[in-house]
Amino acid sequence: MEKDLRKLLSGYGISFKKAFGQNFLSDETLLSEIAESAGVCEEDTVIEIGCGAGTLTRALCRRAKKVIGYEIDSSLKPLLSDVLREFKNVTVVYKDVMKERLSDIEKLAGGKYKIVANLPYYITTPIVMRFLEESRNLVSMSVMVQEEVARRFAAKPATPDYGAITVGINLRGGAEIVKFVPREKFTPAPNVDSAVVKIDLDPEKNKRADFSAVREAVRAGFSGRRKMLVNNLINFYKMNRTEAESVLNSAGISLTARGETLSAEDYIRLAEKIKNAKR
Repeated sequence: MEKDLRKLLSGYGISFKKAFGQNFLSDETLLSEIAESAGVCEEDTVIEIGCGAGTLTRALCRRAKKVIGYEIDSSLKPLLSDVLREFKNVTVVYKDVMKERLSDIEKLAGGKYKIVANLPYYITTPIVMRFLEESRNLVSMSVMVQEEVARRFAAKPATPDYGAITVGINLRGGAEIVKFVPREKFTPAPNVDSAVVKIDLDPEKNKRADFSAVREAVRAGFSGRRKMLVNNLINFYKMNRTEAESVLNSAGISLTARGETLSAEDYIRLAEKIKNAKR
């Protein structure tokens, strides 16, 4: 199967580009399982980030009403034009999705949409956080990421993998690991194993929260990992100890708490009390 994919790419004069983090999938069963676990159905619009050789794109086209692919590597255009020729429900945009305005992306989607993608490892977190923080039409994200990153996405408070990215996800929804994928499934094989994470968004969850203030509170909370939160607040916000302790007390948070033990809801309360203290 790896030989078939390499032969296909070679036939178009295409080589793998490390700068774009290209690691392609070709296992048809695995690709179908990814589309299925994403909950893609015939009424859905799907955005795929990083079409690669079009293998996941094809699996999505078989299930979705409309597929919009973003591919930064324009040299893949002849290949993708051929492998996607049979599908009338797909549009591939040869641009860097991170440089596109979200309004333009969502105009193409035309309403609610799901993201399904085998993301380049080097830009996983910026892509995920951009859509989570900025979009109000995104229903879910099902993304292939490094296994280590997947565990951080789905971590629980007070565990080693829990961090700022976990809180960011939990502010809008929740994440679960739906499938582990060994490195041998990719061409070329990366140096690490991967996993598919599904992030389901709840449009009503915390919609009244001041996300800018919460993000700042999260940065403060994790600015000194394994340090007591009261000390992080003192250093980050230039508070004195009395002020920092008062903020924690009013938020119902223990004075001995650490940033990595707080839930997303805790950070929302904390951010609100910090805002009040600044007034």
